[in-house]
Formats: sequence, C-alpha cells, structure tokens
Amino acid sequence: MPVPYPQEFRDDVVRVARSREKGVTLAQIAKDFGIHEMTLSKWMRQAAVEDGETPGVTRTESAENRELKKRIRLLEQENEVLRRAAAYLSQANLPKRLYPLVRELAADGIPVAVACRVLQLSRQHYYRWLHQPVTHAEITVAYRANALFDAHRDDPEFGYRFLAGEAETAGQRMCERSAWRICRDNAWWSAFGKKRAKNGKRPGPPVHDDLVRRDFTASAMNQLWLTDITEHPTGEGKLYLCAVKDAWSGRIVGYSISNRMQARLAVNALDNAVARRGQVAGCTVHSDRGSQFRSRKFVHALNRHRLTGSMGRVGAAGDNAAMESFFALLQNNVLDRHPWATREDLRIAIVSWIERTYHRRRRQARLGRLTPIEFETTMKPAAALAA
Repeated sequence: MPVPYPQEFRDDVVRVARSREKGVTLAQIAKDFGIHEMTLSKWMRQAAVEDGETPGVTRTESAENRELKKRIRLLEQENEVLRRAAAYLSQANLPKRLYPLVRELAADGIPVAVACRVLQLSRQHYYRWLHQPVTHAEITVAYRANALFDAHRDDPEFGYRFLAGEAETAGQRMCERSAWRICRDNAWWSAFGKKRAKNGKRPGPPVHDDLVRRDFTASAMNQLWLTDITEHPTGEGKLYLCAVKDAWSGRIVGYSISNRMQARLAVNALDNAVARRGQVAGCTVHSDRGSQFRSRKFVHALNRHRLTGSMGRVGAAGDNAAMESFFALLQNNVLDRHPWATREDLRIAIVSWIERTYHRRRRQARLGRLTPIEFETTMKPAAALAA
C-alpha cells in the first residue's frame, strides 16, 4: 500500500501548480514533484472544493461531522451516567460509594474516563481502589512523612539531612534522597531558605546526548536524519522553515513552513518525514539545542515514531554543519535573491527550489555527480539486496 503524502506537501504542490507560468503543464509540475498527473489533478479538484470554487464536501466539513457524531455519542454516555447515578443514590440502606457504580458502567460499555469526569472522581484513585486499596509502599511513605514532619515542626531550621537523622532516631530509617523527595513534595524547607538564582538567560539543558559527533555519514537510508530551523523576513513578517535531511542521500525528506516558530513546527516536519519514508524505527535524528527540539512535544514525537534523538553543543555550528550547509544553499539560491513581499510568494519559492531544483537538478559530488533522487533510485535496489 503506497504511503500517503503529507497534507502540507499536497498544499504546496497545488500552490505551485496554480501559480505556474504560461506554457507549463500540470504533467511537468507533477514530474518535478515526483507524483502522478492524475494525483495532482485530484488534489487541485479537492483544493477547488476547499476554496468554494466547486461544490463538494470539504475536509473541514468532514471533520466537523465526525466531531459532531463524537460529541453526540459522548453526551449520550454522560446522560446515562447521570441517570444511573441518580437511581443508585436514591436507593435506601446501601452504602453510597461511587466506585462500584463506575465499575458497573464500565461493564456496560461506558468509558471509565467519562464516568469519572461526570461524577467528579479521580481515575487514578478509582484504579487504585479497583486493584489494591493501599500499597505497602504508601504506608511506609506515610510513616516516614509523619516522622519527618514531627522533626521539622520541632526544629524548623533543620534541612532534609538533619530531618532524616531525626526520623531514624524515631524508628523510621531512610536514605537522604528519600527524605529530600518527601520534604520537596510537602514543601518542608529549612527556615534559613536558599538563595534564588539570577534571572539570566542560559542555554537549555540537552535532552539527548550527541550521538553524531560531527560524523554526518550514513551507510543506509533512514539511518541518520538532520534537522534545523531557519527564518527569513518578508513584507508581512518572518517565515520559518524546519527541514529534515537524510544524511545518506542529502534529500529533504520532510519539511514544514509556518509564520510562527513553535514546537509544532518541528513536530510537523518530523511527522511529514515519517509519512514520506514509512518504516523509520531506529533512525537517529540530530539537531541543535533549540527550544523547539528540546520541547516535550518533539520528544514525544520521537518516542511515538521510535526514533533516537541526538543534540549538539550550544554555540557550536559545526555540530550540525551538514544541515547548515543546506540552509546556506537555500539562502544563496532563494532567500537572498530579492526581497519578498508576502509569505505566500516565499513559501512557493522555497518549496519549488527544494522539490524541483535541489532534489532533481542539483548534482552533488559526494553522490557521484547524481541528484538526491537519482542516488536513492540507483542505490535502493542495492540496499535491499544487502539487507
């Protein structure tokens, strides 16, 4: 089954097709972007529906219909929970405990999350009650916390190390780390306090180790990806590009363009790359230490696709030199050619240069004077045989 193209890629191809010059056919544009002409025609018809030029169901309307059906089903479930809860609480001579009611509703097909939200219960506490009311570890922590609290109340100037010693004297022995964790959770600090750090900007800590160490070579497809973000001003404001490059062939396997530099920009570029490549589990994704790549959303995206993260040092452009070289080419060939009035014009120029020139016309010496597309087409059979 063919891998579906990312929606952002489809929109960019339609933009290029609509703004084509006279004499340029759809077949030529489809060939430049590596898609079939019928596929491009279908995308343009759907885009016409989206723009209201022709009748039909848009993606927004389809999404709204699905959302409405989901909302109706959710309301029916919530009404059932309220009806059963009213009947349950109206019964006489029965203990009024709602956890058994949640279990009965779950057996009848009502999700636990819906029942707990309507009844204002905690799912965590419900599952704890369902499997084990109170664990031995929680009892141990409670006794330790009582001993630490007694010691803290008697001597508020003591830190967690002294409190741990006092608790051991009271019969609750624990390591200093456990004492610190309990004191932190309950905000039991020494009366002397601590000096606050200065509010200066510092580079964020890396969330991954540097697994590349400036070795930007790869022996197979989807073995090492490089990613970074660049920006360029237009008459309407800045435009940001996040690109993902396969170090094996030099091909830009995914990219995302937006007018805001947020974590979602890097996540969309990574998702588009995975959608184009298919099975990429185990691939190393190397980036700089930007906040977008250190964000929780990007780390979750790496884990979701079973990718391995890698990060360079702060202020060391050479740690991601292969990606910086691509942006230098983009800067010279597109961004700095002339001022750009609108973000739309710059976006079309970037996409056209990547897909038409860089991928299919620009030959690279390290690839044996082949373009990235020609190199992948030539080396794919050999890579398959070697595997």
